[in-house]
Amino acid sequence: MTRQDKRFMQLAIDLSIDNVANGGGPFGAVIVKDGEVIATGTNRVTANNDPTAHAEVTAIRAACQKKDNFKLEGCTIYTSCEPCPMCLSAIYWAGISRICFANTKQDAEDIHFGDKFIYEEIERPIPERTIPTENFMREEALQAFRDWEAKTDKVEY
Repeated sequence: MTRQDKRFMQLAIDLSIDNVANGGGPFGAVIVKDGEVIATGTNRVTANNDPTAHAEVTAIRAACQKKDNFKLEGCTIYTSCEPCPMCLSAIYWAGISRICFANTKQDAEDIHFGDKFIYEEIERPIPERTIPTENFMREEALQAFRDWEAKTDKVEY
């Protein structure tokens, strides 16, 4: 951990504290590239009635808009808490190069922001998951995949 790491992590922590005072959840995130803050985000799930508005996701959305690119290679995300499964997936999809976090998922669990049930659901066979999940019309749906595979001007991601 460098002084710069501490500075950016403190910014993520400050965002999380301020967000609680402003009607949001206790989470903040900062995306940095080459020592420059590209974007910040806070948890606005209840404020925006958007279950995907976690701090990391809102920061990723803002950074991608600013960079006019869906990839954030070379960036570091500083987040006030260990990313949940959704946020971790978004970080990987965005191609972020480094993740730094402060609070742990156990700290979040201790204040009833636990993701343990999601990790458990992912590990369960589909028929045993809590939300009934059905697979049908696969053959019809494969047409879009065949079209994508044959497309010569696609943008890979």
